[in-house]
Amino acid sequence: MTREVRGVVSEDGMTSRTTQEAAGARCSERPRGYRPPRGPRRRLLSTLLLAAGVALVAGIAHSAAAGQESEASGEAGALPETARLLFDLFLLFLFAKIAGEICLRIRQPAVVGEILVGMIIGPHLLGWVSYVEGPGGGRELAPFLESFAELCVIFLLFIVGMELEPAELLRVGGLAAAVAIAGMGIPFGLGAGLMHVLGRPLGECLFVGAALTATSVGITARVLQDMEQLGTRVARVILGAAVLDDVGGMLVLAVVSGIAAGAISSSEILILLSTAVGALAVTFLLARSAVQRLRPRLYSVTRASNERVLFSLAIAVCFGFAALAEVIQLAAIIGAFFAGVIFAELREAPDLRRSMQPIYELFVPIFFVTMGAKVNVPLLLGWGVLKVGLIMTLLAIIGKVVGCGLAAYRMKFREAMAVGVGMTPRGEVGIVIALIGLNKHIIPDDVYAQVILMSVVTSFFAPSLLRVLLTPRAEGPAPEPDTDPAHHAD
Repeated sequence: MTREVRGVVSEDGMTSRTTQEAAGARCSERPRGYRPPRGPRRRLLSTLLLAAGVALVAGIAHSAAAGQESEASGEAGALPETARLLFDLFLLFLFAKIAGEICLRIRQPAVVGEILVGMIIGPHLLGWVSYVEGPGGGRELAPFLESFAELCVIFLLFIVGMELEPAELLRVGGLAAAVAIAGMGIPFGLGAGLMHVLGRPLGECLFVGAALTATSVGITARVLQDMEQLGTRVARVILGAAVLDDVGGMLVLAVVSGIAAGAISSSEILILLSTAVGALAVTFLLARSAVQRLRPRLYSVTRASNERVLFSLAIAVCFGFAALAEVIQLAAIIGAFFAGVIFAELREAPDLRRSMQPIYELFVPIFFVTMGAKVNVPLLLGWGVLKVGLIMTLLAIIGKVVGCGLAAYRMKFREAMAVGVGMTPRGEVGIVIALIGLNKHIIPDDVYAQVILMSVVTSFFAPSLLRVLLTPRAEGPAPEPDTDPAHHAD
């Protein structure tokens, strides 16, 4: 029939009206906004344009790096300061999004790509971002980028805190609590013990142990969501234990920050911790009550919409708690985390989370690229440092799988293994703890690089194995033909 329509031609060689009407009918049936699939030529053109854009960015970055070298040697030709700062942000954000998208397409966490691309464009390899010469002659990120990264991580932990509802902590049950405690205690002991065996100072031992206790709930939650497993018992235990891990990790970080403040004896640490946590807890309760009571009044007084008022109030409380935490000698991210918890239980919390999403998309990728840029890659690739990093990674995996798996002994073996593997990714939390230790000069560059390696490898390791453990249905259909007829017969 198609041949008949196409074969109707007028005497002057033009297509007949019947053919035109048929073509118009086909076009009218297409949904609005329909785009025909790209042909090979269009795909090739898009690839060439993308390659040209990347080459242009690389050329500008090379010029910027050459300008930094000439400025360091006292020669002319460096980029103006404002242009360099803007270019740094452009470069960090662009490569963060590209690397994150690539990792998502191969079903890996975006944070892995962001860290790896930061290591490549950082001052220790390509040197495309601004850096300064450190006291020991090594390269360090420019102070502006350091400060911007601290602002980014404050927003990151604030948004993480918003995902934690206090009422959920009461509903996770004893099994999730046991998994969280075992998943923190065993890795902490393994990490601190490794550093102690290597003869490292107490501060390094505690910070490495604290980094190994962390669990990245975002990576595991993404895998569970993709597999449509969020409603299962395994998922509830993993996410509940990960939430408790977040709270416990903040407390462990508070203790370790006490070490950074100069408290060496156990009594000094206990006094500092109890004072700081007590002050933060009182402020948390007061702020929580104030937000719940003042929110309706602010809605009625201001002319702005309720969403904008709540957004402004949340940002103000975030900065206030972060500053308070620094004043009482805790990390700013601890204050930001508990500030997020204040807004987590409001009925407008889902709307507020959506309002925070653009901030997350802007600041968080830049933060992880910056964290990767701080890694001294040549130092990490040295066999002595790399060997310790691999041992640390192995202990991090064993600590979570064994500790959390044993705590979940009441579950089936495959489910208990899935719980242990699901608690393995360190992701952003372990990196943040390592960053604080580096900025406070408690851990050196080699230990920081080892923690980054551990975080990246565990983030790669967990999703793939978790998919295997949580897909028994793929293995289930094989025996069904033998058993189903009997069941139907009954």
